[in-house]
Amino acid sequence: MAKIGAHKDHENPSLMLRLQHFRRLVMGRGILLWLLGVPIPVIILLALIFR
Repeated sequence: MAKIGAHKDHENPSLMLRLQHFRRLVMGRGILLWLLGVPIPVIILLALIFR
């Protein structure tokens, strides 16, 4: 008898691959947004300081 709430992902490898792909896409998008977002405040501060 299976435990309540137990994951059976090992029974469906296709589902596991889709979940891993989705996690990579989300992480990649987050890293890209972070890389784009971090320099913007620094550039603004430098523009204000060296004006």
